[in-house]
Amino acid sequence: MPGIGEKTAVKLAFFLLKANSSYMKNFARELEKLQTEVHDCQVCFGLTDGNRTVCTICADENRDKNVLCVVEDYLDMLSIERLGIFHGYYHILGGSISPIHGRMPNTLHFTELFDRVKNTPDITELIIATNPNIEGEATNLYIEENIPRKNISLTRLSKGLPNAGYIEYADDITLINAFKGRIRKE
Repeated sequence: MPGIGEKTAVKLAFFLLKANSSYMKNFARELEKLQTEVHDCQVCFGLTDGNRTVCTICADENRDKNVLCVVEDYLDMLSIERLGIFHGYYHILGGSISPIHGRMPNTLHFTELFDRVKNTPDITELIIATNPNIEGEATNLYIEENIPRKNISLTRLSKGLPNAGYIEYADDITLINAFKGRIRKE
């Protein structure tokens, strides 16, 4: 599993080996529910559950409809959302452009992003909140060059996030400062 090192994996394995059978059956049922009941939001590509087609963020009409924040993945959105400083909507690309890893624009949610921007005149600012590494910069450049509307303000989170770093690992202060100091794209 991503993010779980060998020591933690061993601890988890031994914990599960020693757990009683009712715990294990319940745990297995919950894992099954994750697979069957959690699915992508049809608007932002975040996660939603049950019979809902859109997530709670996309369904919230009190959010700022003028600002759309583009992130690479769901964990980036959660990191930003946890701070409580952003009140617009999100669009999750599903990764960043990385030919080496087989992630090309046609394998990510760019088409949906560009359609969303083109068909939603309320959006006046697009915050590009990709990671400050080579893949994130390539993704940023691709968005800048292909955005379908020219009457939209493109901003990028300010530096302060470490180069080759990841948003999900940033501390709160760094992420708040990066958001407040985002850079307008000309």
